[in-house]
Amino acid sequence: MSFVDEITVYVKSGDGGDGCVSFRREKFVPKGGPNGGDGGRGGNIYIVTDGNLSSLMDLKYKHRFNAQRGRHGMGKNCHGRAGSDITIRVPVGTVVTDAESGDVIADLVKIDEKLLVAQGGRGGKGNARFATSTNQAPRYAEPGEPGEEKKIRLELKLLADVGIIGLPNAGKSTLISRISASHSKVAPYPFTTLSPHLGVVNFHDFRSFVVADIPGLIKGAHKGVGLGLKFLRHIERTNLLLHIIDASADIPDAPLKDFETIQEELKAYGHGLTEKKQIVVLNKIDILGKNKDRLSDACRLFDDIGADVCAVSALTGEGIDGLIERVGDNLLKEKESV
Repeated sequence: MSFVDEITVYVKSGDGGDGCVSFRREKFVPKGGPNGGDGGRGGNIYIVTDGNLSSLMDLKYKHRFNAQRGRHGMGKNCHGRAGSDITIRVPVGTVVTDAESGDVIADLVKIDEKLLVAQGGRGGKGNARFATSTNQAPRYAEPGEPGEEKKIRLELKLLADVGIIGLPNAGKSTLISRISASHSKVAPYPFTTLSPHLGVVNFHDFRSFVVADIPGLIKGAHKGVGLGLKFLRHIERTNLLLHIIDASADIPDAPLKDFETIQEELKAYGHGLTEKKQIVVLNKIDILGKNKDRLSDACRLFDDIGADVCAVSALTGEGIDGLIERVGDNLLKEKESV
């Protein structure tokens, strides 16, 4: 199934039914009064979050939602039936925006959260409503009010504690597969991951945190190059970033250059991504073998710029337990400071 995280839909709530002009017509009742009923309200359109959904795929082929209009009022004080409501189900973490004005309507971050996006039109009053002592036979009724119509943009931003970022082939998919039950596709070529993956990581005291594997970023990602721009939004909500870097490169300063490339993209994208706590993870140390000097040199490069760095092998599992503990402790400290 494809991963769809942004879509625009048209919504139109139901029009209200018209009020009725009617008079009582019965035998032996020569002067029956007005008995026109009210029109029913139009159907509303709601957006509801569903914890079982992970993308907006269900809306890919259905872009228009029209709620039922209210029925017209009838004689004998019979009111029209209200139009049926429509519910649009979306994943938790969906941001609802007015597509024309760009104003954010709501940020839905709780399960079963319900948002009214288009209210149905009010039904018109029948002529029975207008009868008074001085106007005992009103021959008019109200028309129903039109429903609301608008275009709304639905944008999914994953809810994860930790975002895993890095250049293609840095080993992000292997890492998330190692530390969680997520089964990300792993292969030795760029852009193995074409959509974000979520995984739950358990650590001490029966605690856990959620990690998101973000598809590979490359230079120019903030301009739409590669896959970066499409998925950068998914790390906006994270509390911590794991920056995975391939430590097996032959060029001594290659890890630092890779780090700077991603930092430039985060800065260009904005939204406070560079202000998030980051842990630099030097991966693929198993390839280095006995050549530990290259690893020491790489760690020294990041120590010099004040980065929080650790070394692991996502393939063999070396250093993974220590990484999980470090991430868990950082998240706990952040929650305690709030």
